[in-house]
Amino acid sequence: MEEITDLIMDNKRLIYSIANNFKNYKSKEDLFQAGCLGLINAYKKYDPSMNCKFTTYVYPYILGEMRKLVRQDKGLKISREITKLNLKIEKAYVLLTQKLMKEPTITEVADYLNVPEFYVSEAINSLNKIKSIDEPINSDGKEFTLQDVVGKMDNIDDLIMLKESLKTLNKEEMELISNRYIKDYTQTQTSKIIGMSQVQVSRKEQKVLQKLKQKMVA
Repeated sequence: MEEITDLIMDNKRLIYSIANNFKNYKSKEDLFQAGCLGLINAYKKYDPSMNCKFTTYVYPYILGEMRKLVRQDKGLKISREITKLNLKIEKAYVLLTQKLMKEPTITEVADYLNVPEFYVSEAINSLNKIKSIDEPINSDGKEFTLQDVVGKMDNIDDLIMLKESLKTLNKEEMELISNRYIKDYTQTQTSKIIGMSQVQVSRKEQKVLQKLKQKMVA
């Protein structure tokens, strides 16, 4: 146990430096814990005779555990093919890091997996898209995230498009959406807050939703 504690303390700065790649993730400590798990797993497999620096060897293990945490925590569905490819990419990072004694490039990973470089980039970017969903959207001085609005939507590309579409709403439209879909008020409650009749709120809401839909398919 003392050996593991010393291992973590000796590599604490490395783990936190990798965690900084996930700038929008809510908890650096959760990332640190995931990184520690990756560090321990790598330590058990590391062989000094491989002629590879320990910090170079453990890097993809730490990064892989952090990426896994982000994927699981978001609760968003990524296509099965992309998920499988990301797993292959993580394994390729481990093997190529050992072989090349450095972090591999996207081109090197693509060549190793014998897949187009574009596919590797898209798979990696899918994780970045998940992070962007947690970026705050501003409405009249208040912040909320896209997940607050459409937590049940499971298509990442649709979520990103919806986020961009929400930015096109004016103050009145955003207030209506905020009351109906974030605060979960009824149309009657919303009508009292924004000074419209329930019928007007209903019509306005349909227009706003149609506007968003048109923006998303444009």
